[in-house]
Amino acid sequence: MKIIFPYGPTITAVGAGLCLAVLPTAPAGADDGTRVRCNDIPGLVDAINDANTNGGRITLAPRCTYTLTAPDNTDDGLPEITGNVTISGRDTTIRRDPDAAESFRIFHVVEDGTLTLKSLTVRGGLSTGTGGGILNERGTLNLNDSVIKDNFAATGGGLYNIGGQLALDRTTVERNASASFGGGVANDGGGTMTMKDGALRKNRAVNSNGGGLENIVGTATLESVSIQGNTALVGGGIRNPNGSTVNLKSSTLRDNIAVTGAGLSNLASTATLVDSLVTRNTAITAGGGILNEANGHVTLTRTRVVDNAPDNCSPDGSVPGCTNSTTSVAPPPSQKFLPDDDVKDPK
Repeated sequence: MKIIFPYGPTITAVGAGLCLAVLPTAPAGADDGTRVRCNDIPGLVDAINDANTNGGRITLAPRCTYTLTAPDNTDDGLPEITGNVTISGRDTTIRRDPDAAESFRIFHVVEDGTLTLKSLTVRGGLSTGTGGGILNERGTLNLNDSVIKDNFAATGGGLYNIGGQLALDRTTVERNASASFGGGVANDGGGTMTMKDGALRKNRAVNSNGGGLENIVGTATLESVSIQGNTALVGGGIRNPNGSTVNLKSSTLRDNIAVTGAGLSNLASTATLVDSLVTRNTAITAGGGILNEANGHVTLTRTRVVDNAPDNCSPDGSVPGCTNSTTSVAPPPSQKFLPDDDVKDPK
C-alpha cells in the first residue's frame, strides 16, 4: 500500500493496519520548513516549539481549518512565540472551537519574539483580557495576506499591540469586538502600527472607544486602507487620544457610527490625512466626520470630509479646511478605494 501525502514523497506502508493519524508531522526542505498536516494540532504545537528554539518556517495545509479545542497554556491556544516563527498557509484557518469550554486567544507574541503569518485566517479567539485573536506584547507581529475575524476580548478584540511592532500588509481585520476599547485593533503603550492595502471593517467597541482602531499612546500609519462600518461610543472608525499620532494616506473613513467622532476622534493628539476621504459617517451628537478636541492637531492634504452627519467636523473651525457644508465634493483622482469585495475572505 502506498500513502501519498499532500506534500513530500510517496511512502510505502509495510502493514495493513497503518493509520494516517499516527504518522508524524513531515519534515521539509530548508525553503519550506516544517509541514504540518491538516488539523494536526499536536504537530503544530511541536513545530512552534521547535521554531521558537531554532527559528524557521512552518507550512500548513492549504484550504484547511485547524481547530483548537483547548488552550496550550493559561490564556493562549498555541505556545507563546518567543523566537522567530513564520507560519504560512493558503486560504488556511486557525480557530478556537466555538464549543471549547475555556476562553483563550489564538496567538501570543512575547518580548523579543517575532511572528509572521502568511495567507492565514485567525478566527474565533476569546479572551477575558487583551487581544482576542492575537496579543503582541513588545514583540514583532507581521501579517501578510491574512484575515483576523470574529474574535472577542476585553480590549483589542482582534489584535492588541502593546509596545511592539505591528505590520499588516494586504490584511483585513473584520467583525471583531471588544467589551472596552479597540474593537478591531488596539495599539497601545508606545506601539508602532503600519497597515497597507487592507481593511478595518465592521468591528465594534461595545462599551467604549475605537471601533476600528484605538491608537492610544502609539503611532499608526495606514495607507490604502478602508476603515468602514465600525462602531463605538467615541471614535467609530479611529480614536487617537493622549499624545498619539495617526497618519492616513489614500484611505477612506466611511459608514462608521459613534456617539461622537464617528469617523475619527482626535484628542490632544496629531492626525494627518493625505489624499483620503471621510464620508457618510454618523455621530449621534457631534463630529460625524472628525471630532477634534483638547488642542488636537488635524491636517488635511488633498482630503475631503463630506456628507457626514450631523456635521463634518466638530467643534466648528477646529480642523482647517473642513466645513460643515452639505455640498458633496468628489475625491481627487489619486484617491484609492478598497471595495468591500476586494479583500479575499478565506473560509
